[in-house]
Amino acid sequence: MVQLKDVYPLYLANEAKQPNADLEVTDKYTGAVAFRVAQADAATIDAGIAAAVEAAEPMARMASYERQNVLQHCVDRFKERFDELAYALCVEAGKPIKDSEGEVTRLIDTFRIAAEESVRMTGEVQPLDISPRARGYQGMWKRVPIGPCSFISPFNFPLNLAAHKIAPALAVGCPFVVKPASRTPLGTIIIGEILAETDLPKGAFSVLPAHRDGADLFTTDDRLKLLSFTGSPGVGWDLKARAGKKKVVLELGGNAAVIVDADADLDDAVERIIFGAFYQSGQSCIGVQRIIIHADIYDELRDRLCARASKLVVGDPKDRDTFVGPMISESEARRLDNWIREAVDGGARLLCGGKRDGAMLEATLLEEVDRGCSLYREEAFGPVAILSRFTDFGEALAEVNDSKFGLQAGIFTRDLFKALDAWDRLDVGGIVINDVPSYRVDNMPYGGVKDSGLGREGVRFAMEDMTEIRNLVIRRGPATPPKQMGE
Repeated sequence: MVQLKDVYPLYLANEAKQPNADLEVTDKYTGAVAFRVAQADAATIDAGIAAAVEAAEPMARMASYERQNVLQHCVDRFKERFDELAYALCVEAGKPIKDSEGEVTRLIDTFRIAAEESVRMTGEVQPLDISPRARGYQGMWKRVPIGPCSFISPFNFPLNLAAHKIAPALAVGCPFVVKPASRTPLGTIIIGEILAETDLPKGAFSVLPAHRDGADLFTTDDRLKLLSFTGSPGVGWDLKARAGKKKVVLELGGNAAVIVDADADLDDAVERIIFGAFYQSGQSCIGVQRIIIHADIYDELRDRLCARASKLVVGDPKDRDTFVGPMISESEARRLDNWIREAVDGGARLLCGGKRDGAMLEATLLEEVDRGCSLYREEAFGPVAILSRFTDFGEALAEVNDSKFGLQAGIFTRDLFKALDAWDRLDVGGIVINDVPSYRVDNMPYGGVKDSGLGREGVRFAMEDMTEIRNLVIRRGPATPPKQMGE
């Protein structure tokens, strides 16, 4: 049986520090305090940023194989501490244990991909002699680390979404300060504990749990060259407005849609949609929120989805049979419960679920939801999805686009031309054919448009954001004009 400590430190300039134990972290199922964590104040955050600035040059000088060795050490240690990481995630996030184990597997994948990419940072030789004035000149460019980075990670994937910032930074040689979500700091602290075992230059990393209202330096400090934030749109766009001159990458929310065309394999579609809508209690920015079904199969698929959703086990996330655990807090469950009531009052039909007990909310499906209500327009971020029907595929694509968000979309179809049409016309960052929008592999470019954010994650693509192109021009000698014919 895994046992967690009572108190955990923060990490300042690669070293564990225990200035206090002010941050209480609860077991999201029982509500009891599970452990306490040191909380960083403004002076500590300032010291972490100063240390990252000092570490920028030695980090940039690290050889590729040295960066790879650090990342491979993390991979090895994550495997050794697999059960501890999964259990910590289950407790602090309330994530069902099977989902928690899946996230640890993805954490390992992300660091492994970064280890591979750390020795593939290539540039390009570029011909410059495009006109007589450039004769004798040669160009080439390479990527260099952007410098100290600021990372703010969310509660819903506290391990892997922190990894998607930390691992690329290590791969390119950028020092960083990271603020994990105050509700779920432990996974990132364990990453810091493992990084402290390596020979990274002093100041290469700081893991600094802090409440949002005390962490302005993560956003506003001009010594930081990049801010990468994953979280809610309202917070993300505000941070961008206050970030100054630094580069900003935002991974924000969504209300992802899946289209099920008339030719879909319904057995497969049911299983994948149930997973996409309700895994980790629906708290995923690419979780299935809108299910758009062809009229010819609507009644059958609706009934099968309801029957399947009603059988999902709701309960203690530590129980291996549990599929739907608690939401991150009772207040979030209450918000979503109110949205369900608003939709029903506006004419929606509740098909299944809809009952709340504290932070627990049953897997819930509705139909005939008015497009003006919160469940349609906003991000539910919980175990709720809404159904609608279509007859024309173009209308279904338009319904997907009828959103201020644009993260990912899924389409169940066997028609290649419809798939390609969707790829052309959907205003989203990614389209998944014959699966749900909730699908992600950690090396693919991932991110959204509109209110869903700026930039792309996925290790190689994050590495590009964390580097700058540095050009080199070589003049090989005085330009010699070409000889004329007859000379």
